[in-house]
Amino acid sequence: MLNRMPATEHLELPHPRRLIWTSVWSMAESVGLPFGTYVLVTDVVSPDAGLLAGTAVVWLLIALRKLVTGSVTKLLMISALVLTVQAAVAVSTGFLWMFELQFPLGNLAMCVVFARTAPTRKPLVAQLAEEVVSLKQPHPGLHRFFQGATWLWAGLFVVLTLGLAVMMVTEPFKLFMLMSSVVTMVLTAVGVGICVLWFFAVIRRLGLRLRFTAA
Repeated sequence: MLNRMPATEHLELPHPRRLIWTSVWSMAESVGLPFGTYVLVTDVVSPDAGLLAGTAVVWLLIALRKLVTGSVTKLLMISALVLTVQAAVAVSTGFLWMFELQFPLGNLAMCVVFARTAPTRKPLVAQLAEEVVSLKQPHPGLHRFFQGATWLWAGLFVVLTLGLAVMMVTEPFKLFMLMSSVVTMVLTAVGVGICVLWFFAVIRRLGLRLRFTAA
């Protein structure tokens, strides 16, 4: 008898059009709408008013999602947590340093959220992968990757927290605001790049292939 080659296992993802739409909408509701509201209201009124408006928008989105779908995405809850912490700190006093303190504290909150789930059976990166890119029922061999990636993001948020705390006391306000935005975007891009390359390396090692469903 001829030996048959074992069938290749697949990780199933939605059709690319649906995948792009889901990802874009998830980022828009959890980041785009609250941040857009913050920028708009800040320009028209004040930074404190912008933070309060952005926080109100994200909690309104949570209420609407809960009412319509009965569930709330982790990404939306993370945005609500960070904005709530930032708004509470920024508007608690009129001191400039309190406004700046919101940024390292927001990243510290993110670190805690990721670190809490990293050693569990449902690390946060796995939950986000399921919600944002619909990667459901992944291969058991991917669990260690999701745990490691969650620890990676916790570590990146520690670096951001420490970096922003140092910049807060060493740089003038305008330079701090500029540098905090640049450093955050760079580290986020680095984290995404590492996770993508790591993910593809793991699925190659496990002999898995990605497969898209029909439209």
